[in-house]
Amino acid sequence: MVLSRFWLAIFISSIAFIVIGLFTAQHYSVDFILNGKMGDPKQISEKYLNQLPAFIQDSIAKTPEKIVDRVAEQTVVIDKIKTNPDTTYVYKNQTVKIFSGVQKTDGLLPTCKTTLFDIILPLIAYLAFFCGLMQLLIDSGASEKLAKKLSPVFVKVFPSIPKNHESISYMTLNFAANFLGLDSAATPFGLKAMQSLQELNPDKDRASDAQIMFMCLHAAGLTLIPTSIIGYRAAQNAANPADVMLPCIITSFVGTIAAFLIVGIRQKINFKSASLVITLMALVGAITGLMMYINHLDIIGKNVFTSNLSGLMLIGIIGCTLIYAFVHEKKFVEKDTTVFDAFVTGAQNGLTTGVKIFPYVLGMLVAISFFRNSGLFEIISNWISFAFAQVGVSKEITDSLPVAMLRPFSSGGSRGFMIDAMRTFKPDSFTGRLVCIFQCSAETTFYVIAVYFGSINVKNTRYTLATMLLVDLICVIAAIFVAGWFF
Repeated sequence: MVLSRFWLAIFISSIAFIVIGLFTAQHYSVDFILNGKMGDPKQISEKYLNQLPAFIQDSIAKTPEKIVDRVAEQTVVIDKIKTNPDTTYVYKNQTVKIFSGVQKTDGLLPTCKTTLFDIILPLIAYLAFFCGLMQLLIDSGASEKLAKKLSPVFVKVFPSIPKNHESISYMTLNFAANFLGLDSAATPFGLKAMQSLQELNPDKDRASDAQIMFMCLHAAGLTLIPTSIIGYRAAQNAANPADVMLPCIITSFVGTIAAFLIVGIRQKINFKSASLVITLMALVGAITGLMMYINHLDIIGKNVFTSNLSGLMLIGIIGCTLIYAFVHEKKFVEKDTTVFDAFVTGAQNGLTTGVKIFPYVLGMLVAISFFRNSGLFEIISNWISFAFAQVGVSKEITDSLPVAMLRPFSSGGSRGFMIDAMRTFKPDSFTGRLVCIFQCSAETTFYVIAVYFGSINVKNTRYTLATMLLVDLICVIAAIFVAGWFF
């Protein structure tokens, strides 16, 4: 219910703001809202040639013509106007179209297209492959054995889950994939975990306690190897692309603990359980040990370690699954199937899941497209940055806040802001590093909720959204303090 109302609020407020902007001349047209593509120049006006300043008329007159769609066209870029640098004037059919600035995100129709071709189709491919592997884990009995070994801990965190339930193994694989920065593998494991938890849910339209706990822990995204962040920093020629690794680990760990405590208090989890305390201490010890090991490596050593560990772990998971299935081939025969046929069955289930979640993802991303292109997000972002500046928050922090604000809505959008910040302020600046920590230590909350709950048709998400947004805020605050500590 909360998510539905929030979605409607984004849509309605954005459309109202677009209409107001059109009638108050803030927007020249609404075509970019519908058909524009991210990075395209935005048209701000159209005038006759004689209405322009003399120096612009002279510049256009001196610019050679080029033929575009059989029509003569002259384009000139003027950067003398400080209020509108790099303003482009296109003279065509007796009028001059004026462009300034670029579109922040795709319009409605391109968003529909990219949602299908750039998000859903690759996701379906990932789902098909990894769901095929998970079917091998189920049929070979590996998931059952994994669940038995981890049950003593998971039943403390998820008291409503029966001992040795198969969902435990799926959640473990999801957490492990997130931990290693394997987003392509984490989503299929997570969706399978949600479907398994839904079987235990007495009210199919309402999120269960176990589903909420899993979602919030997943959203906190405890990460050991932020491979994509390191790659983006390397592309921007950072002196040490991996220098944000430890801050990312610490911040995501703080977010995970915060999610566990917030949801645990709400669900009255027994925090004094010996097995739970021992597991948390072991996890802290393991992360600390890995941080100390990584920290003593030189730059080349860190790059080699981070680029290979997660990939080798994924290959290891695939290899171990296939070998275990081959060794226990008799179990497949007992079920009147083969290893390959079981894989195909799982892949078909993954394909069905991918098609099922498409409308949920599409609806959320189109709403976010309207929100950003309307200019409403930018105004809210600027006001929040202004408010922080008035209470003494440094400009280095306020310059990075758009990434933190956009991250819950759009991974691609916040990634674009992150890259732009590194280009503008340099990757080794405080702002350049902080935006990377923001990007790594929070989750695309609205997208994740739409995908995970959409896959099982849960309509009432209860307090999931509020908790995930609170965890996002905690991660932002933690990132600022950790970045200040390190840099």
